[in-house]
Amino acid sequence: MDREAVALRVLAHYAAGPKAVDFVAPQSEWLDIRYCAEDDNATFYRELPDAEVIWHVLRPITADDLVKARRCVLVHKMGAGVNTIDVEAATELGIAVANMPGANSPSVAEGTVLLMLAILRRLTELDRATRAGRGWPSDPSLGETVRDIGGCTVGLIGYGNVAKRVARIVEAMDGQVLHTSTRDDGHPGWRPLPDLLAASDIVSLHLPLTSASAGMIDRAALERMKPGAVLVNTSRGAIVDEGALVDALRDGDLAGAGLDVFATEPVAADNPLLELDNVVLTPHVTWYTADTMQRYLEHAVDNCRRLLDGRELANAVNGIVFPNRPVNRETPSQ
Repeated sequence: MDREAVALRVLAHYAAGPKAVDFVAPQSEWLDIRYCAEDDNATFYRELPDAEVIWHVLRPITADDLVKARRCVLVHKMGAGVNTIDVEAATELGIAVANMPGANSPSVAEGTVLLMLAILRRLTELDRATRAGRGWPSDPSLGETVRDIGGCTVGLIGYGNVAKRVARIVEAMDGQVLHTSTRDDGHPGWRPLPDLLAASDIVSLHLPLTSASAGMIDRAALERMKPGAVLVNTSRGAIVDEGALVDALRDGDLAGAGLDVFATEPVAADNPLLELDNVVLTPHVTWYTADTMQRYLEHAVDNCRRLLDGRELANAVNGIVFPNRPVNRETPSQ
């Protein structure tokens, strides 16, 4: 096989560990993968003009980036949400955009429940106290504040792959699950959003960032929640009004929050959420496990193979399912 004649040039826009590199190494005869950390703009813009495929994680891909990617025919989201890709610009340029719905669902669902438990059990606070030598006898307020998921009503806003997995886990722990979505789906647990907010001890967000969902959990929505309730967000930060959330947490209207996502990422050092003891924070990584990465790479390699073979792409989100590779290929930079 003439590797230079058929190999797809892939720009993997994330810092890959050795296991991920080894996983795709057997495809090296037909995949020419160049790795670039998301914060390494120098490498990104050096590799971008020669990339035919971009494996995209979180660092936004703008219209200007896509124009510079003069040989690109596919931007493949390593995940489900494509809000960090200028899909309209990609479509105008004839670049397919594909995603991987459901590939990260097991990991995000487990990470969501982890955040629920961490807040309900005051995990980070107790960890700090134990390290400081404040052990047994424990704080008597624990018996007044710490909760079991099995004693809670958990309200899921959005009811896609992740939310349904969270529901199964919570129900296995004897918790009651409610959910809301764009319309009544006939499920006995469905509630309109205002009713769900008022009835839930834990409210967990599982919906994409769109013009309709941006700012959905605003001051009024937070005021509808039960006193002492918990908010968990593993979807997109901009769905929540962070200023209103900070006020609710400081005033004690909410017992706590578990957040994996923020309105601005990476989260700014002066974000007041970082100062609150009743918040558990992770840096948009509930999806990021060895198991999810393997699923991502399986999907990404499969679509690259489809592209090379001229077959229909899986999970194309902008309608371009048979992208054309450049006919007269320039010699890639070495």
